[in-house]
Amino acid sequence: MFQSLTGKYDKSNAQISFYSGAGGDDAKDWTNMLVRMYLRYAQKRGFKTAQVDDDTIEIKGEYAYGTLKKESGVHRLVRISPFNSKKLRHTSFALVDVLPVLPHIEVQNFHIPEDDLKVEVSRSSGPGGQNVNKRDTAVRVVHIPSNISAASQLERSQQQNKEKAISLLKSKLIHLLQKHRTQELKDLRSHAKPEWGSQIRSYVLHPYKKVKDHRTDVQSNQPDKVLDGGLDKFIEAEIGLEEDES
Repeated sequence: MFQSLTGKYDKSNAQISFYSGAGGDDAKDWTNMLVRMYLRYAQKRGFKTAQVDDDTIEIKGEYAYGTLKKESGVHRLVRISPFNSKKLRHTSFALVDVLPVLPHIEVQNFHIPEDDLKVEVSRSSGPGGQNVNKRDTAVRVVHIPSNISAASQLERSQQQNKEKAISLLKSKLIHLLQKHRTQELKDLRSHAKPEWGSQIRSYVLHPYKKVKDHRTDVQSNQPDKVLDGGLDKFIEAEIGLEEDES
């Protein structure tokens, strides 16, 4: 499978961010289910994982980004809502955004004017050692001109989390500059919003059970296994589709 992964960053680690669509508790729960699904997939593949903050995870391993990059897009869930007392069927949407963790030298050489950054601190709610819930160690950094942000509560100290968040932010900005073929950060203003578009995959738990990828037509009648990280046939088909298009 790796022979077809020849992109510039395909061998890199991956960072995956998750955005809940409209739908309140159902949408947030769906996002949490997706976080677990990708963590389980990574663990089964032998990749290392880290929860960077509530809505971002990092997958560490050779070809992690190349393997997962096609998972970017809108994921749709249909089920009986566990949050509805009338047990009505509910459709939820979540956006998955997969980016490469860029080489340190590339991030280090990418300059963002200090005045363009807003740093916010808060108490960490995740793993971070003895300082969790005692000190304001979680950090969120916002690129003011584009409103793109990144956060970290993975590390023990505020300074470490600030450095991690800025590194992730730079990765996002560099990726967008390359995607939109521009060299100016100011030109990202019109591209800053997450691109929702049509769903790439549907997960139906009611009235029948099926997971279907709308790009490759790969299907599974065992959504529970898919949601437990059983993504191999979907991802292999995505990589095969990319190879056919190249």
